[in-house]
Amino acid sequence: MRYKRSSRISRHFVSLKFRVFSTKTDFFNTHEIYHHLIVGSIITSMSYDVIVIGGSFAGLSAALQLAGSRRRVLVMDSGEPRNRFAKFSHGFFGHDGQTPSALLVKARSQLLSYSTVSFVDDMATHSAKAGEEFVVTAATGIVRTASRLILATGVRDNLSTIPGLQERWGESMLHCFYCHGYEVAGRRLGVLATSDRSFQTAMLLPDWSDHVTLFTNGVLTLSSEQLADLRTRGVSVETAPVVALLGDAPALSGLRLDDGRIISVDAVFMSPRTGMASPLADQLGCEFDQGPSGPFIRTSADKQATVGWRCRPSRTQRFVGSCRWRNGGNLGAPIPYFASARLSLTRVRNLSERESILR
Repeated sequence: MRYKRSSRISRHFVSLKFRVFSTKTDFFNTHEIYHHLIVGSIITSMSYDVIVIGGSFAGLSAALQLAGSRRRVLVMDSGEPRNRFAKFSHGFFGHDGQTPSALLVKARSQLLSYSTVSFVDDMATHSAKAGEEFVVTAATGIVRTASRLILATGVRDNLSTIPGLQERWGESMLHCFYCHGYEVAGRRLGVLATSDRSFQTAMLLPDWSDHVTLFTNGVLTLSSEQLADLRTRGVSVETAPVVALLGDAPALSGLRLDDGRIISVDAVFMSPRTGMASPLADQLGCEFDQGPSGPFIRTSADKQATVGWRCRPSRTQRFVGSCRWRNGGNLGAPIPYFASARLSLTRVRNLSERESILR
């Protein structure tokens, strides 16, 4: 086990640190092994091989691969996964119809069977590179360090654009027809445009219902060819902006347009604007581009993440936010290490070599 002393702790406290914490069993527990020394606002803690920030599907998948490779792994999770609004998970082989929360509970239980894995329910608020290690500060003030860092924080949906959207999100205002289309099949459905991609959604949604309306909402301008394609699919088009959601939330009965008309719908599909769910990628110097729904981490030509302060794509795996992580094989465990964070797992032959690599 390796322990780190904060550089901000004065020499006056160094001897106190080792004298007070000489007995490990007084201060260590079996899951997260850490010790505390508070000087001002500084709390020092144990150093791990890898800290995984984000304990939902992506983070747990990455941690599982590392646990099987005998790494000392800490998973930090704030308890607010993006899919927390969904009642059921669909299209996930062997788990169809289960709640996302039940899947996470089961995954965490399985992961904790590995003695080198720890969990902490805490939000990581700051991260920085310090020498050869990453320093992660939690909302509780505890500082943890690791040789490697995985960001599995994902994105956050902006649900403030229309009053009542957040109350209906995951119930009658929906994101994915592959996830929720079966439950609302045959009902009056709408597509609320947020980008050019909404046209494709409107073209596909008639597979679930014969009553589909595309609300361009001042965002989407359709060509004559696109309008013809929509008519062929039986999709109605409303160009007036949407000003209100109607019905007793979380249910939906219709959309009010700015010309006063009300269009009856039972469910609406839309892709809200998104933002990074955590500031850590920005703090670490990652570069961003703008996508149809919001910012995403810039990647190089070979799909490797770029880090401004050390742009070495070959040593960094891509940061991905895709639900495809869950769909079979080992696709559930892409490991996006930053800077010098890639673990040479294939080089590890035995315990002695493992220790030499990590030192």
